[in-house]
Amino acid sequence: MKEKWWHNKVAYQIYPKSFNDSNGDGIGDIRGIIEKLDYLEELGIDLLWLSPIYCSPLADQGYDISDYYNIDPRFGTIEDLEELIAEGKKRKIGIVMDLVVNHCSDEHEWFKKACEDPDGPFGKFFYIKDYKDGDELPCNWRSYFGGPCWDFLPGHDDKVYLHVFHKKQPDLNWENPLLRKEIYKMINWWLDKGIAGFRIDAIINIKKKLPFSNYPADRGDGLSSINNMLKEASGIGEFLNEMADECFRKHDSFTVGEVFNEKDSELPLFIGDNGYFSTMFDFSTTFIDETDTATIEPVDNLAEKYKKAFFKSHKRVEGIGLLSNIIENHDEPRGVSRYIPKEDLTDKSKKMLAGLYFLMPGIPFIYQGQEIGMENLSGVKSLKELDDCANPDLYTRAVEDGLSEEDALKYIARWTRDNARTPFQWSDEKNAGFSEGEPWLMLNPNYKEINLAKQKDDSNSVFSFYKKLIALRKNPEYAEAIVYGEFEPYLAEQKNLMSFKRIDGKTVLIAANYQKEAQTVALDRPIKSVLLSNTEEINYDGESLRLNGYDFIVAELRNCS
Repeated sequence: MKEKWWHNKVAYQIYPKSFNDSNGDGIGDIRGIIEKLDYLEELGIDLLWLSPIYCSPLADQGYDISDYYNIDPRFGTIEDLEELIAEGKKRKIGIVMDLVVNHCSDEHEWFKKACEDPDGPFGKFFYIKDYKDGDELPCNWRSYFGGPCWDFLPGHDDKVYLHVFHKKQPDLNWENPLLRKEIYKMINWWLDKGIAGFRIDAIINIKKKLPFSNYPADRGDGLSSINNMLKEASGIGEFLNEMADECFRKHDSFTVGEVFNEKDSELPLFIGDNGYFSTMFDFSTTFIDETDTATIEPVDNLAEKYKKAFFKSHKRVEGIGLLSNIIENHDEPRGVSRYIPKEDLTDKSKKMLAGLYFLMPGIPFIYQGQEIGMENLSGVKSLKELDDCANPDLYTRAVEDGLSEEDALKYIARWTRDNARTPFQWSDEKNAGFSEGEPWLMLNPNYKEINLAKQKDDSNSVFSFYKKLIALRKNPEYAEAIVYGEFEPYLAEQKNLMSFKRIDGKTVLIAANYQKEAQTVALDRPIKSVLLSNTEEINYDGESLRLNGYDFIVAELRNCS
């Protein structure tokens, strides 16, 4: 694996609407991000990924783009963004934009022109089919947000268009070379502005299995999961390689793909030395607690499932490229509420989880608020309190699967994407210090206890622990081992122990007791020094470590003579 400029970076994701509001309208904005650049520099951030800030009607919170070349006035202006790019560079922070090109908004000029003339050039930018009311739809794929992925083309009762997400997000037809040319033109326009690169949204969806056909229904609605089609779609590499050639490789830009369903044989093509992307997110742990039917019961053996998924995914890519590691993002619940049993959720266990994912091979991404241990919402009493467009389908599914209305609401409260989208908790003051105005989404009621102001100067806080993790990763004495070192699982069969080594000249052991009961870790060589821990009580007798509940330790081991 060739060394690349982005391998040693630490990335941070901002959900702009909820980060920091500079003008009191209850919505976060670009100037609010500029105000907090010094904070991000202090934390140690190198790359700053912004969820979409382009013009959008916000049917799916900005992932429905109506103008790829402009900034939504809610967030500011193109001049504000240019200032953010410039101010970021002063602090050695590169700005990473969100690239959403599987679909656009139905308010985009392309789609408007397609509606005016479905048989014209812009009609071929989309998937538009003839249809008469009562006919069978072109296929029975289910939209990610529920219901058929076909809808009547506005202004036409004899045609339908494809949308695998929200109906206001028509899919772009990547089979059309003219469409691809327009997309590459836009990508290069942004790269020429000086951004560091892109996070690439839902990119695996750009290749459809054609011609359209039905798949076996997998729910009572008679529809089929879009994933059944994606498993059979082939040839996406032609599109991705062309995009990399036309855009990313020319600029030596950083790109991180949101990729699912890739085959082992395709990994070098996706993230190898000359891959389509610099890296792609590791979603291996994202599915360990998902079940076939809606339930509010905790998952058994969570720690073991987490360990096995993480170890398997990183062994799978070893020597090929680096994954990007996460415990949460804007589409997932808060990681600490997901991967730590509710009764064990403390600052100590939050630090353990942080240390584990952060020191695995790969590029660590921190999602806003994660560094202070923000948790899932509590006290949700009604769907009306929430915002996410996916909530109604989640609720319907829960009821269909047999949950009571009360339990269905608990299910929503656990899984809604709103958990990650509540305003950042800067302080215990009005609106958590996020805005002088009424926030666009409910605050998490725990902001009085969990906030940055309370943690910033506390050396034992979750925030301070993240700073120490970043400092360790960048420490020249250990950077080679942590960034490029061999990954070797250690005592992988010991239950609820998640331990591994990073080896490159030095041998660094990372060990965590992923349970509340104490356990002992036998060592194959003595500890030379303890580099980081979430406890002051280090129980080491020369041959073994005794770890109390949720203890986490990073230690340099003595090399064998």
